[in-house]
Amino acid sequence: MGYVLSAVARVLELPTAWGAAWEMALLAGPLWAAALLGLLLGWAWRPRWAAGLVVATADGGSAAAAAQAPAQPPFATLDFWKAQLPARLRAPLGYAGAAVQQREDDEDAVQGSSEMANEELAVGKDDLVNLWRLVDGRDGGPAWIKMMEKSLPTMTYQAWRRDAQTGPPQYQSSSIFENATPEEVRDFFGDDEFRMSNKWDDMLIYHKTLEECQTTGTMKVHWVRKFPFFCSDREYIIARRIWKLGGAYYCVTKGIPCSSIPRRNKPRRVDLYYSSWCIRAVESKRGNGGLTACEVLLFHHEDMGIPYEIAKLGIRQGMWGCVKKIEPGLRAYQEARAAGEPASRSALMARINTKVGDNFVRSLESNSDESEIVEAEEKPARNHVARFLVLGGAVALACTLDQGLLTKALIFGVARKFVGQRKTL
Repeated sequence: MGYVLSAVARVLELPTAWGAAWEMALLAGPLWAAALLGLLLGWAWRPRWAAGLVVATADGGSAAAAAQAPAQPPFATLDFWKAQLPARLRAPLGYAGAAVQQREDDEDAVQGSSEMANEELAVGKDDLVNLWRLVDGRDGGPAWIKMMEKSLPTMTYQAWRRDAQTGPPQYQSSSIFENATPEEVRDFFGDDEFRMSNKWDDMLIYHKTLEECQTTGTMKVHWVRKFPFFCSDREYIIARRIWKLGGAYYCVTKGIPCSSIPRRNKPRRVDLYYSSWCIRAVESKRGNGGLTACEVLLFHHEDMGIPYEIAKLGIRQGMWGCVKKIEPGLRAYQEARAAGEPASRSALMARINTKVGDNFVRSLESNSDESEIVEAEEKPARNHVARFLVLGGAVALACTLDQGLLTKALIFGVARKFVGQRKTL
């Protein structure tokens, strides 16, 4: 402290104002840099009890909000201090313990629940109709905008996006795998055990089958997926079912409510989730005239709790990096089946399909609503660096406040307004 005071005194003794200002800048620069570094470290290493205080403040600081917050363990326990570490550092130190706790919670939720065949099905005919219209381009939604087209020696990939009037952005993709049958691809995407063991989907870090129906093949599944370091992991309660229509498989997967599994602050539950496929045989790109390839038409959207514009940017940048892992995963799956390895429980459930007759299709063809597919327009790339800095800072700050929508809206509103002003310069 004495050193700082003496430095300030020397600055004030300078003969000119410019000299004093220059010395003050040299003195304040390291202090501001240290403060900024401390702020960034504070965001990354904030303890859970501090996040609870932020949530209470964002909710109005009421006593009722504080009373609803979960009780924190004593400061002296080892588990408490482990819990303060970032999720990426907690994982090597004992994520298995969290997984065990998650499995115990799931077992408690499953106990006493009746089989899904005796209940109203979570995925029904309306879901099949909706997926069929999406595949046939008759859902009446906005036009699809082409995002990318990539290829590997035995795989081709195309992706489109559209913005709905309400809700998150929607994505459509077409993946064509050479030398694969629809049955192999159906089992591959439905095999949660192989999805984790092979790590072709490295975001999935936990799965548990909660309920299943041996008659329709409908499953109720609990997933936990890993998200980037600045966001907490996400939790999904999903239902899925497969129909066979002609030679194609229509696989509907969507988020459903589940009161038997309590919500937690982390991982954060995703309620709005839709990810459905149409898997069918197509002609090979090699031009041999045979239906030796398999196409997967995917329709996906979800509300991850991240502002839509930021989510669109992240998905566009990371989409191909995730998709290209599917092809080697599928080949490994084919080799495992050829070697005689037994199918997992979830893969066996994927083989229980509901067959649909041709009358179903004829009853739907009367609706002529269609969705167009258009090419994406290239936008000017000026001021990208400044825009990314502003939006990146907003991401870090908003993801720190895990709850409190008003606070997030304010942060991103200011950031987007600033970016809009720079675009007009």
